[in-house]
Amino acid sequence: MAIPESQLKIWANQGAITTAKATADSIKNALNSYNYWPDGVDFEVYLQGSYKNDTNIRGDSDVDIVAQLNSTFYSNLSEDQKRILGLTPATYHLSNFRADVLKILKDYYGQSQITEGNKSIKIKANNGRLPADVIVCAQYRRYKTVNSYNYVEGMTFWTKNDNRQVINYPKVHYDNGVSKHKNSNQWYKPVVRLFKNCRGSISGDTTPSYFLECMLYNVPSSNFDTSYQDSFCNTVNWLNKASLDDFVCQNGQLKLFGPTPEQWDTSEAKSFIQNLISLWNNW
Repeated sequence: MAIPESQLKIWANQGAITTAKATADSIKNALNSYNYWPDGVDFEVYLQGSYKNDTNIRGDSDVDIVAQLNSTFYSNLSEDQKRILGLTPATYHLSNFRADVLKILKDYYGQSQITEGNKSIKIKANNGRLPADVIVCAQYRRYKTVNSYNYVEGMTFWTKNDNRQVINYPKVHYDNGVSKHKNSNQWYKPVVRLFKNCRGSISGDTTPSYFLECMLYNVPSSNFDTSYQDSFCNTVNWLNKASLDDFVCQNGQLKLFGPTPEQWDTSEAKSFIQNLISLWNNW
């Protein structure tokens, strides 16, 4: 028996967003109101993840916030290429920025509200504020050519536990999602939310939202149809036949599947697809 259209429509609904914005604004205010930043330090604070991309569902809690240092950046350039562009070593490093951000947040919210994770600084929920994961990072530039303006902007940081570099492109992820949503006649983001909610009906499923969103990004926009039932069937049938090894993340810069902790395992994705088929057939 098929999953009813009415159930799929409920799953496609977006969760609340006002508290997420208030949480991001609170953290932005904490960092911007600090009066002792060294001269020349430039940074920005912005939302990323499901709340930024309008793919949050009811029950999503942690808000992903990026605190990005821009006056210092990292890149894929060689030392010779850096000299050609006239780039010089920074005096204020990402490690300095992270230490300053951590101190500011502890002073602003109280030490008991802050813990350090492997990838983020975690802030507890309080006074209507959602729990937040603050990614402290620096701008990353993936240069296409040795030209000062020909690069894709990303961000980078090093993990606390094993000092491993992580590179991602949240701004490009967002822009590509907006384009995909437009090209799919405004069906893409509701369908992402629909599939995120499906996980609750699959016993033991812990598929990360980011992987799921990136997987659906690879589905041709024509598969997101005029009903949620058609969209579900078209999408799952296409995924079941697709070559997953060719999939990219929604940012278009990185492979979705691979051996790193930031990539998905194809066997896990195939298992998730089969669970979706079973969910439909056994509803």
